[in-house]
Amino acid sequence: MQRIALLGDSIFDNAPYTAGGPAVIDHLRRLLLTGWGADLLAVDGATAREVPQQLQHLEAAHTHLVLSVGGNDALMRADVLETPVHSSGEAFVLLAEAADEFEKSYRAAVTSCLGTELPLVICTIYGGNFPEPSYQQAVRMALLAFNDVIIRTATELDLRVLDLRYVCTTPADYANPIEPSVAGGAKIADAILRALVQGRFVGAGAHIAT
Repeated sequence: MQRIALLGDSIFDNAPYTAGGPAVIDHLRRLLLTGWGADLLAVDGATAREVPQQLQHLEAAHTHLVLSVGGNDALMRADVLETPVHSSGEAFVLLAEAADEFEKSYRAAVTSCLGTELPLVICTIYGGNFPEPSYQQAVRMALLAFNDVIIRTATELDLRVLDLRYVCTTPADYANPIEPSVAGGAKIADAILRALVQGRFVGAGAHIAT
């Protein structure tokens, strides 16, 4: 028996945003082959610092971990996009400081996951679906710094990466600017399965599945 534990935030715990429709965990359970199961340990609103608490709910039956976290960490530093600066260089420094802060908590979260000695897939942060094009562009660029943390961590630790930026690609994939819809959740569930069984070589040992 194989059993997947989903860790992180509302990317997986998206039931509150599907208007009663199936959430990621429902789609995943429907897709799983006989002999496989899945549990939702992710919590809407969680940050990287809370992942160790979620791991306390792991059971002996769990055989695989999938982690999607970081979006709320980035939201907590959305002030970077609005802070007045005198030059683009100052803006880059603010973004670098935010990314450095995230890296500390994210690496701690991944280290906690690896401490279970279970196979781990980690996810990037997608760009969302913000109505204002200029703000959407700013978000996309800012998230490059956060996703760099995730991909570098995966490369250094030889982890497989599920790049959600290539999974939720249309407005229909979002229930609001930042949460997956029923359609987006179905895509994420399908991508989780593919990430567990395949991927192409990227960098120094990391695998990325889209």
